Amino acid sequence: MRPLARWHDWAIFTLGLWLAVSPWLIGYAWHPAATANAAMAGLALALLAQFEASCELSMGWLDFGAGVWLVAAPFVLAFDGLPVAAATSVAVGAAVAALAASCFELGPILRLLGGGAQGIRR
Repeated sequence: MRPLARWHDWAIFTLGLWLAVSPWLIGYAWHPAATANAAMAGLALALLAQFEASCELSMGWLDFGAGVWLVAAPFVLAFDGLPVAAATSVAVGAAVAALAASCFELGPILRLLGGGAQGIRR
């Protein structure tokens, strides 16, 4: 059992649910691209996090990718002119990416870079 990783999973679950309902709660449901992105990405995040927590799997790279997408989405989908929608997407995306990155193990990455994992202790 990984209690710390499960905490991250449930935090991402909560952020995903917030993102999914945010267009209706904070008032940007009239914009189709922002609403579709928030609803689909939010539900996907929540389902993935619930799956990770219940099956005790770690797919942090998917969470990280979703976080990066959410940060870029306002600019890619052209809803950066809606401050509330853009700020919600960027804030949730940054939080998800940070939570996912904090679960990454640095040992394999440092070995690939030639540094070894001698200096990192858990």
